[in-house]
Amino acid sequence: MKTLIGGAVAAVLGIIGLAVWFSAFLQILAGSLPIMLLLGGGLALYLGFDELKDTWKKEKEGVTEDAAPESESYKEEISNLKKEIETLKKA
Repeated sequence: MKTLIGGAVAAVLGIIGLAVWFSAFLQILAGSLPIMLLLGGGLALYLGFDELKDTWKKEKEGVTEDAAPESESYKEEISNLKKEIETLKKA
């Protein structure tokens, strides 16, 4: 109950403060918007560059989307070898 009353009092004081110092609030908002855009853009650049480096690394290693059929043949060969081992164990 104390939390509910404290929250209501804080909300009312916040509304009153926003009404009294609205021009100061707009100045803070105007000052913080460019820095938020700058930090967000920097983060996007970093993540994009990191993804690009991963792509270059995959191309350099020769890992492409065409590797999927090879993996299927390897899986089939492994299952055949497992069957052969089981038959040799039984003999």
